[in-house]
Amino acid sequence: MPSLSVVVPATDRPVTLPRCLDALRAAGAAQVVVVDSPHRLPVCDARNSGAARAGGEIVVFVDADVEVHPDALERIRAAFAADPGLTALFGSYDDAPSRGGPVAAFRNLLHHHVHQSSPGPARTFWSGLGAVRRDVFLAAGGFDAARFPLPSVEDVDLGARLTAAGARIELDPAIQGTHLKAWTLRSMVVTDFARRGVPWVALQLRSGGHGSAVLNLGWRHRVSALASLAAVLGVAARRPWVSAAAVGVLLGLNQEFYRLLARRRGPGEAALGVGLHALHHLTAIASVPFGIAAHLRERRR
Repeated sequence: MPSLSVVVPATDRPVTLPRCLDALRAAGAAQVVVVDSPHRLPVCDARNSGAARAGGEIVVFVDADVEVHPDALERIRAAFAADPGLTALFGSYDDAPSRGGPVAAFRNLLHHHVHQSSPGPARTFWSGLGAVRRDVFLAAGGFDAARFPLPSVEDVDLGARLTAAGARIELDPAIQGTHLKAWTLRSMVVTDFARRGVPWVALQLRSGGHGSAVLNLGWRHRVSALASLAAVLGVAARRPWVSAAAVGVLLGLNQEFYRLLARRRGPGEAALGVGLHALHHLTAIASVPFGIAAHLRERRR
């Protein structure tokens, strides 16, 4: 069985770190590298530093606000042992987020639903609960700390670089952890726009669209984004039938997710989730021109 080292970036001194470490001990972690200094060290540098210090063949990245399930590390170890050609592997949040109100529940359950619906080969990576062969990670230069000084799409970028070089990555939804982050409406919009939407568009332009149809970027999600935009335009144009039809499309395409919200949070929060989902898509659309501008600025530099 391959040896594992867990790397936890914690230079922002998160209050969730003790729960994260307790869960890793319960999961049988043999080596946990907590990078907690210097204070406010960027997350890419923290992860790269931890991977350099790790002694295991496999580096498991776990965010400091994630409680891994008791079987998570064993599942990771078994997957790499069974498949010597596997380069990287990542899992999913579970469906029981433990902090925050309706916005936090929506956001964490959306992540859970997307990852649970997309098992198998992937062209991306997720550093919230993801593992990679240490030698391949170091050879690839790790996370791009120069391009991503703040938490962003650095893991998506890593996955794109690895797969472009011929690596094989898998998403195993059975590898799960509980997310402890208490999302707010403001943090959701800022993250979707500035931390993910804009840099993701720039990444796609830079890489020629490699990995552009993975996870929450498939056709269903793109049509949902267009339906969200049509609903808003219908209201602005005083065409209620356009808005009604667009909402119907959104409901039809995402009925499984809304059912999950209803089961876990009740019908009231499921209804609220439809609006939050539309806002999520609209924020992504708004990030497109800014992402193009960011890419052009980078090219000029």
